[in-house]
Amino acid sequence: MRLRPLRPLRSSESLEPSGSLRSSGSPRPSRSPRSSRSPRSSRSFRSSRSLRQRALALLGSAALGLAAAVALPGTAQAANILANPGFESGGLSPWSCTGNLGSVVSSPVHGGSKALAGAASSSDNAKCTQTVSVQPSTTYSLSGWVRGSYIYLGVDGGASTWTQSPTAYSRLTMSFTTGATQTSATIYTHGWYGQGTYYADDISLDGPGGGGSDSQAPTAPSSLRSTGKTSSSVSLAWNAATDNVGVTSYDIYSGANRVLTVSGTSGTVSGLSPSTAYSFTVRARDAAGNTSPASNAVSVTTDPGTGGGTGFKQAAPYLYLGWGDPPSAPSVMSATGVKWFTLAFILSSGGCNPAWDGQRALTGGNDQAVINSIRAAGGDIVPSIGGWSGNKLGPNCSTAEALAGAYQKVIDAYGLKAIDVDIENTDEFENPTVQDRILNALKIVKANNPGLRTIITFGTTTTGPTYWGNRLIEQAKALNANIDVFTIMPFDFGGGADMYGNTVNATEGLKTKLKSTFGWDDATAYAHIGISGMNGLSDQQELTSPATWTQIRDWANARHIARLAFWSVNRDRPCPGGGVVANCSGISQSNWQFTSITAGFTG
Repeated sequence: MRLRPLRPLRSSESLEPSGSLRSSGSPRPSRSPRSSRSPRSSRSFRSSRSLRQRALALLGSAALGLAAAVALPGTAQAANILANPGFESGGLSPWSCTGNLGSVVSSPVHGGSKALAGAASSSDNAKCTQTVSVQPSTTYSLSGWVRGSYIYLGVDGGASTWTQSPTAYSRLTMSFTTGATQTSATIYTHGWYGQGTYYADDISLDGPGGGGSDSQAPTAPSSLRSTGKTSSSVSLAWNAATDNVGVTSYDIYSGANRVLTVSGTSGTVSGLSPSTAYSFTVRARDAAGNTSPASNAVSVTTDPGTGGGTGFKQAAPYLYLGWGDPPSAPSVMSATGVKWFTLAFILSSGGCNPAWDGQRALTGGNDQAVINSIRAAGGDIVPSIGGWSGNKLGPNCSTAEALAGAYQKVIDAYGLKAIDVDIENTDEFENPTVQDRILNALKIVKANNPGLRTIITFGTTTTGPTYWGNRLIEQAKALNANIDVFTIMPFDFGGGADMYGNTVNATEGLKTKLKSTFGWDDATAYAHIGISGMNGLSDQQELTSPATWTQIRDWANARHIARLAFWSVNRDRPCPGGGVVANCSGISQSNWQFTSITAGFTG
């Protein structure tokens, strides 16, 4: 029998405007050339898993005759004419940075495996530029993803845009029109004096390249094929495209994302995840910026990492900011050594719109402030989307594409490395249409966000997945959803004293199902498994003591599973005889004892 939620569901509220992007006309921070100046200034606890929810102003004059505009050029000619736009070559060229303050880094990135880092100093804003050929009297669209403090994107002698201090990657966009005789433009990004290192990635200048009136696109490259792979890279080759003037480069795409640009007919995409399926296509580009149709698609699954796994390990207990006297996350991190939290819960704020607890905007509020504090302390978060109760995105988004769009809003808000979809109850878990919608949506965001890890969390019996759990796994295979971690919740079995034995047996049952469905060996199956327990007393009075949780952690480490979590940090405090309540475990323990044990999970 499932109990009622701890509190009634609240009415939906509209999302607040998100992001901190500033228009070209916003004031800049003041500069002191030799000194660094500061910038201006539900899951209600599980009750039968039912208590679980809960820029700078315009720069200079228009010396080049550039004028702001809004219309894009015709789509037949729209293409990114910047070279090395995502810095995936591993070097800066053809970008040039003042003071030798630019470098290419592997983290943090927005897409692919590389990004630009500009180390702005008190006397140099680390301006990085690239000059490209353009056509006169033509509209161009400039965009890029940036992260850091006071970051600018623009064109020399013309318009610019900026953002103040995004803690995750934020997108800057603007348009401009070239002058009547203009044939080149210098695109730039820079930070601000004394504000420290900024990051930029996936910069795009869309429009026709220079070279006269050529409007004929190249033919599509043919015979795209994989010529080799490792656990983190795929090598590709293809037959050359033809063009009336000449092909200048080839863009390699993973799903919808351009991940590499090369000049020849081969390339190696790096920074990929082990044991992960990727779909690649290639497009040819000429000097005028005309882009060909896509080549044939080729699907490649990277090799297993060490031990046959995904290479993903995460100790991430649940923290719920809308309930249960939430503690200070940095204080818990300092006391226990834990680095990750699973932050609950993302629900629908009405229709296909994501919000914390279905009511708090993704950005600008306490939730974002807590995430910022966790990251400032050296940690990170994975949001939990869904849960047992509440108004969820899965049933409210009408298509997989719409649901993927909702997930993407969450990913973009925080520059996430992983997302968890907690799929439960009859509206999602026991609904085949919604199950498939969720799997297809995760497949879409995985293709559009290279390196993103996807986690699905669901209930279990003492011997392994239920009928609906088995169906979920089978459909993940059939739909090629490429789920990284299948996490079970081994509690609320309906009673039972041996929580260690029940957890082990349930996990072994999941391993067996993964092996038979995907054809994996033991090591690979374990490496796609997560365990999410309940500390202290469960809703059905099952007891998981600190000693039992230590046994479970040690077993999980010995099998090298991917993820260990529990519900919840809010409850990781003593109250012997207190029963199942929101802010303590119901048993005798030390403060944050289960979190400390979980921090010892290494996989």
